[in-house]
Amino acid sequence: MITVKFDRLNIQPKEKILDIGCGSGRHTGEASRLNGVTVIGADMNFNDLIETRNRLNFIKNCGEYGGGERGISAADITSLPFDNASFDHVICSEVMEHIPDESKAARELVRVLKPGGNLVISVPRFLPEKICWMLSKEYYNANGGHVRIYKKEKIASMFEDLGLRKLGSHFAHSLHTPYWWLKCLVGPGRNDSLPVNLYHRLLTWDIMEKPKITRSIDKLFNPILGKSLVLYFKKV
Repeated sequence: MITVKFDRLNIQPKEKILDIGCGSGRHTGEASRLNGVTVIGADMNFNDLIETRNRLNFIKNCGEYGGGERGISAADITSLPFDNASFDHVICSEVMEHIPDESKAARELVRVLKPGGNLVISVPRFLPEKICWMLSKEYYNANGGHVRIYKKEKIASMFEDLGLRKLGSHFAHSLHTPYWWLKCLVGPGRNDSLPVNLYHRLLTWDIMEKPKITRSIDKLFNPILGKSLVLYFKKV
């Protein structure tokens, strides 16, 4: 499930990409397919870093590796272990909503980005997320859960105040919104709900096979039901 539109970043060979809060490495893996780039997947969760490493190895074994450098790093977004202006592109997808000290995290993202570089931030969209919170306290009270709901103007202004220029935005993953509503309705911790499990199978099939019909439906409903808000910035 790729949230970021890489073609909007104009990534060139020899440039460096940081995917902070990489999770299982979906964006790190996608970036590793690009020609001659250096990509670092960073996260605090050791098991996620192992998944990212396995994904990178799988991509290389499949012959889809772009030939650049790649690596993983244990890192805290509020205290990144990288020098100032280290990366040409920084991706932070579905992370900021988990971070209590959002201001410190934002400053770190800007600090490690080179002048002229691109920052991509994605967070849960306000209305779909608000409904999830209304349906289930367990959804946002879980350990490592969501600590806030972002409005587009608020998160955009936070990075603009740090000297970044907003380039654009879009919504993504409309097919996932009803899934999370349904999951919150029956209980996020349950794994025995037939409707939830069937919907999950549908989403897995969609991610793996990328059929035109579900891609078209997702694109059609993203402006209305898109689960994620994706924002693009440039450091000026």
